[in-house]
Amino acid sequence: MADKHPYTSGATGLTQTINQLRRAFPAQLTADTLKKLGIAPNNESYVLNTLRFISVLDADNKKNSVAVGVFNQHEDPDFQAGLSGLVKPAYDALFDLHGDDAWKLPTNRLIAFFRNHDHTSDIVGKRQASTFQALAVLCGQTEESVRSPSSKVKKADSTPRPPRAKPATQIKASESAVSLDAERAAMVPKADAVAAQGNGMALTVRVEINLPAGGDQETYDRIFKSIRENLLNGSNS
Repeated sequence: MADKHPYTSGATGLTQTINQLRRAFPAQLTADTLKKLGIAPNNESYVLNTLRFISVLDADNKKNSVAVGVFNQHEDPDFQAGLSGLVKPAYDALFDLHGDDAWKLPTNRLIAFFRNHDHTSDIVGKRQASTFQALAVLCGQTEESVRSPSSKVKKADSTPRPPRAKPATQIKASESAVSLDAERAAMVPKADAVAAQGNGMALTVRVEINLPAGGDQETYDRIFKSIRENLLNGSNS
């Protein structure tokens, strides 16, 4: 048995290879065979190393006699039980420490075990953990990788939020808005303005006009005419 636990860069290639071997198991499985099958591109050697580690292949990548009876099982439960019998002794150090709970250990605890046992880097420890988890799924011991509590994705807050106010620059002026502003400006009490001037007070009225972007010259003329008649000349009437 290898000193260090195997790993692959992704679980897909390992899963595809084992499923392929269940359909047809060649006398010898090589990297060239995997390339022809289009399985685990650029990852062939890692998949083969994993299969040797769990005694599916021997040192020459030939079909191990122990694995023949396992991969000949047609029913999934029978195959999973047989594959579990290959994986468990290969990972004896892990199972000696955690027992059957090892199948469902969270990712972080698996990484901690592999890094301390094999003295591997963080990235290798993560890949060793994901490779074991992929085997656990193939063995029917768990349905998916068990994530650590800290890595679970938080649910999005379903509380409805009030819509953001649109910037003033996004509010398009309309002809009706212009007319309304002109009418409001015309409603300034003229008598009050005159009284204020008579008392020595100056009253300044600021009128804001929002011109319609799509208006023509006739529209603008009507607007300014209304202002002139109601505001500028109104005090003399």
